[in-house]
This record gives sequence, C-alpha cells and structure tokens, in this order.
Amino acid sequence: MGPTQINGIPAHPLLVHLVVVLVPLTALALVACALWPPVMRRFGLALPALALVSMIAVPLTTHAGEWLEEHVKENALLERHTEMGDELLPWAVGLFIVATALWWTYRRATAPSAAGTNGQVGVSGKPGMPLRIAAVVLSLVVAAGAVVQVYRIGDSGAKATWKAAVFTPPVDRNSNA
Repeated sequence: MGPTQINGIPAHPLLVHLVVVLVPLTALALVACALWPPVMRRFGLALPALALVSMIAVPLTTHAGEWLEEHVKENALLERHTEMGDELLPWAVGLFIVATALWWTYRRATAPSAAGTNGQVGVSGKPGMPLRIAAVVLSLVVAAGAVVQVYRIGDSGAKATWKAAVFTPPVDRNSNA
C-alpha cells in the first residue's frame, strides 16, 4: 500500500510526522474557514485539498506502522497504540467530507446567479445563518475529535516506544539529592 522503509529504516516514525502536522493543521483551517467566510474565500480549493492529503497520509502511516509492529517485540503498550492508530482514519475522512462540503457550499453561495450579469453575486452571496451555524458546529466537532485522537495516538506511541525500551532517565547533576 505504501512505503514500509525509507533508506533502510522504518517509514512509520518518518510518516507519522505528516499526520501529526497535517491533521491538526487541517482541523485548524477547517474551523477558521467555517467561522470566517473571508478565510474560506482565501483558502478556496486548498481546504479540501489539504484535507485530502491529510486523509491519504493516515492509511500510509498506519500501513507502515503495521509493518513495524511485525518487526518489533510485542507488548501491551504497542498493541494499544496500534488499536488507537486504526481509529484515526474515520476522523480524517470526516475532516475531508466536512472540508469539501464547506468549500462546495461556500462556492455555490458565492457563485454568480443564473440571472446575474457581469459576474454579479447571487441573491444572498453567502450561506444562510442556520447553515453557517451547522457548518461551524460540525467543523468544531470533527476538528476537535481529530486533534484529540492524534494526541492520544501520539502519546500511546511515545509510551510504547520509551516504556517498552530499556531507558534510564538522565541524572540531574545540578541537584544535591
């Protein structure tokens, strides 16, 4: 499905950075575009494009993680991290769907009307208030869910990596204890 190794090292730790940056960035852009139409006007098609790249990065990273899981010592923390990683794709799909719907709705609302001439904006020029409120609420829910899930997965991955390894915390040489 995607790369499992890059230059001979596991791809998962490298690809995970795409997800950790792109999913929260997409969530932030989605909420900003839903709240402020001028932001949506500037983003335009870039919003669903960003959401699409984020959504594609999730299964690529998950696939590389599943490959890595088969090549490391099994433990409960790793198993939990793997299970949580599988739960991010629905949130990424949600980001993509809401971003695309928001872009499409904004585009339709600001498109020239059939009766208009010289590129005049249609009757309203912007989506109605109930639709805007629904878009903001839906964007907030999907964005918060995606960001929280990224955080939870990252936290579990760090614990699986560092608690499973033999790790001795550094000694604080400045303390008198």
